[in-house]
Parts: sequence; C-alpha cells; structure tokens
Amino acid sequence: MKHALAALPFAALLAACVPGGIVPQQTEIPDNTLGLGNEPAPRIETGWWTGFGDPALDRLMADALAHNPTLGEALARLRAAKADMEEANAQLYPHVNFNAQDEYTRFSNRYIIPPPFGGTYQWYGTIEGDFSWELDFWGKQAAALDRAKSLQASAYLDHDAARLAISGAVVQTYVNLDRAYKLADIAAQTERDRAGTVTLTKRRVTDGIDSKVEEQEAEALLAQASQARIAADSERDIMVHALAALIGRGADAFAGIGRPSLKLDAALPLPHALPADLLSRRPDILAAQARVDAALSGRKVAKAAFYPDVDLLASAGWAAIGLGPLFKPESAQYGGGPAIHLPLFDAGQLRAQYTGAVADIDYAVADYNGTITQAVKDTSDALTRIRSLQNQRVEHEHELAAAENAFRLARTRYRTGLSNQITLFDAENVVFEARQGEVSLASDSAIQRVTLLLAVGGDFQSATSLQSASR
Repeated sequence: MKHALAALPFAALLAACVPGGIVPQQTEIPDNTLGLGNEPAPRIETGWWTGFGDPALDRLMADALAHNPTLGEALARLRAAKADMEEANAQLYPHVNFNAQDEYTRFSNRYIIPPPFGGTYQWYGTIEGDFSWELDFWGKQAAALDRAKSLQASAYLDHDAARLAISGAVVQTYVNLDRAYKLADIAAQTERDRAGTVTLTKRRVTDGIDSKVEEQEAEALLAQASQARIAADSERDIMVHALAALIGRGADAFAGIGRPSLKLDAALPLPHALPADLLSRRPDILAAQARVDAALSGRKVAKAAFYPDVDLLASAGWAAIGLGPLFKPESAQYGGGPAIHLPLFDAGQLRAQYTGAVADIDYAVADYNGTITQAVKDTSDALTRIRSLQNQRVEHEHELAAAENAFRLARTRYRTGLSNQITLFDAENVVFEARQGEVSLASDSAIQRVTLLLAVGGDFQSATSLQSASR
C-alpha cells in the first residue's frame, strides 16, 4: 500500500496539465442595474384566484393543478433530478458486493491449472465479497453531489414555475371564456336589433318612405350580424376546449364547463412599480440561478478528472475446483490495498470535457441574464398596460353612454321618418363596437392584473422568504 501512496505526488504532478486560459465569457447582470424599486411586492395568498368569486373556476383550477400534462412533466423531471442527487450522494460511500458462481469448465492442460485437473472437465466455484471505496482526494465526488443538488433545486423551482404558469393560464383562459360569452351576447343582441331594423325598413317601404335598396341593405347587415354571432359562438367553444386541455381532459369535459360568473374587477394585491424583491419572488429566476450553480460545480468535476482516482479495494471469499473443497479453510482467499488510476494520454478527451463544462457555465449565465431581463420587461409591460387600461376604461364609459343614447335617438327618428337609414346604421355600428370595447377592456384589465401577478412571482415564496416568515 505504501508503494501506491508514494506514487501519489508523482501522479499529482502529471495531473498538473489542467488546461489554463479556458474561462467563462459571460457574467451575470448586476442587480443594481435592473432599475428595481425600493418597496417589496405585496404578499399574495395561495389560491389568489378565489378572489374572482367563481366556484367553477376553483374546481377547474384544482383539476388543472392535479392533472395538467405540463405539470406532470415537471413532476417527472423532479423525480429524475432527485434520483440523480441520490446516486451522486451514494458515490461518497463505500460499496460492498457479493458475487458467487459455479461453472462446469474444461481446464486447459497447457495453462496454469496443473494435473490432475488440466485437460479435464470440473466444477469451478467462487464465492466472494468485494469492498471498494473511491477516496475523494480532489473533491470530484463532492462537486458532483453539489451539481446534483443544484439541479434538483432547479427542478423543484421549475415545478413551481410550471404550477404558477398553469394557474395563470387557467384564470386568463377563463376570463377569455367570460369575454367570449359576453361578446356572443352582444352579437346576438346586434342580430336582434338588425332584425328589427329589417322589419321597420320593410314597413317604410310599404309606406313609400324607403325603397327596395334600403330593404336590401338592411337584410345584408342582418346577414353580417348573423355571421358575427356564429363566429362569437365558435370562439366561445374554442375557449371551452382550451380549458379542457388545461385540466388534462378531452371532449368529455366540454359539457361540464359552463358560463363564468366572475367578479372581473376583484382586487389583486399588486405592486405599483418594479418591486425590490422581484428576483427572489420568481421561481424561473431562482431555477436559472440554480442551473448556474450546477454548471459551476460541473466545472469542478471536469477539473478533478485530470487528477488521479484513488480507491481502496478489498475482497474475501472462497475458490475451489470441485464442489467438495469449496468451503474448506485452504480454499479461502482474500486481499486488499489501494488502486490509483491516472489518465496519461486521452487524445484531448478530458480537455474537451473541461471546455464543455465551461461552455455550460456561459450557457447557464446567459439563460439567467435572459430570464431576469424578461422578468423586468414582463413586469414593466404589465404595469404600463394596467395604467393604460384604467385610463381607457374611464374614457370608454363616456363613449358607451354617448353611443347608446345616439343609437336610441337614431332609431326613434328613423321610426318616425325624421332620419334616414344611413344615420341609423352608423349609430348601430358605433354602439356595437362600443359594447364590444366595454367587454374587452374589462376582460383585458383582469387579464393584465393576472399577468402582473404572475410577473412578480404570484403566490410563490422562495425558501429564504419562507424561513423569514417562520421566524
């Protein structure tokens, strides 16, 4: 054993050829350059979607979080990452194996087996226990375990990010279903209004006030309204299909998804500026950071591969020709000692692996930078859109009221012969678009509030936040 250990300094000297000059090219964006504010984001409770006051939405959310295929994929990746971590942890400990075999063999009479066994057929049996322990002189196994732990952490966070994305998608799709129902109502009302206009125009033609031209124009607009109503009904059905897919169901679920009864203006706890704790509130950012940590540990593993592997080996058991003497004392065999493995020439394989590990760091850092800049953009965009929609809704209230009044007046004047058909159609188109705009602005406002909630991390809390809250 001392001869093997004496070779360690020489082996380490040979391993000093770890490549230099191969360093990462990417650096993480400093937090203080992102323009984050001074106030933290408000606390968002688990089950924030219940604030919309629709029990059907709550049931759909429960189904989605239990059966959505994307979340199932994230859970599978999480289990795989946990298994990898356990495997890496197992490499730190000794391994013991039991081996036994009994083989009917013809022994060569020109080899090491002496007479009377040479050239004969005999049973050859071995029973042996093996012990091996790779000593982690250079920290390779510890680095591999750190890498596996970081990847497991990123898998946990990816699962949280998937859960957050799915919950947001369910709410936003449900809001769009509510929008589709309301737009279908408007389309149906417009169809009825135009059917009434056709009846009124025919009466005016009979009275000699209008001609067949006006009647045909009214009927053409009625056909357009019918097409719009059919399209609106189709869009409503498409939203039902989307919800069914989100909850991991097929066409059997369509009939069970009814009309929403949402409180669209229900308040959500949202920030008014970029929150100071944005980077610690989003699971996708923390997952990207965990992948950077994993890549850094991967480089340590690749570097340690240039140094010798040192193992402690031992074995004990029995070996004999023939079954009778197998367990006799003179058939016992045992031994142990160190083993050293050092790559001297590998045609550049280890250098390539080290270069790849450094490239993995660059990839992970670039992914992290892209994730945080997208987070800042998502949050800023949502804040801007919410402010814009708030102002638009104030102005639209006046627009809708004026359009409704103008339509009622135009219809009355047309009925009494004081106005022509063109004025009525113009007023009808304006009120139709204003009604649609009211529904869309209300829906867009709710969707953007959900978008902002997701952009700041929703109800996710990092381990640090949870520890602080428990103190």
